[in-house]
Amino acid sequence: MNCQGLWRLSIYDFSFLCIMSRLLFIGALFCLFGCVSSPKIQSQDLIVNDGYSIPVYDFNNFELLLKRSNDTLYIYNFWATWCRPCVEELPDFEYFNSQNRDKSVKIILVSIDMKRTWKNGLTSFLFKNNIQNDVVVLDDVDANSWISKVNASWDGAIPATLFVFGDKKVFHHGKLTKEELHQLVDDIRK
Repeated sequence: MNCQGLWRLSIYDFSFLCIMSRLLFIGALFCLFGCVSSPKIQSQDLIVNDGYSIPVYDFNNFELLLKRSNDTLYIYNFWATWCRPCVEELPDFEYFNSQNRDKSVKIILVSIDMKRTWKNGLTSFLFKNNIQNDVVVLDDVDANSWISKVNASWDGAIPATLFVFGDKKVFHHGKLTKEELHQLVDDIRK
């Protein structure tokens, strides 16, 4: 048997090797650049109680949520269980969410409740009121450093709602009615 015959590649073998090496190179580039461009958003903690798992963020990590840019309209509602106008508008957000589940709209209720109330007060409130929207906790005691980063005109009063759709941002001070919520969503999507 001639050993040289074992080392010879046919044109088909050579083409296959070229294609495979190109695919490996493209895969490596995708991993290198695709993985680097989207930082991982990490919560500091997770509150688990009454069937809820609520991520807790400091502002640096929460800010990454605000910077998501895709074809989804994100609605961030800043609220607390002790805020009466906040609690009064939650049913409208729940209704809006139930009517728009199949659309690219995501409501995130951003609780600024104090840490001592998270485990019992916050989760009990969510359970009692059957809140289905996503809930996160913003745990950053230096509110003066992050309020203006959410919106330059925001004085920190709640309720407040930030609408983010791609590069568009609309901020609403105060309580929203069902009609205002629908109108703002329609306007931002234009």
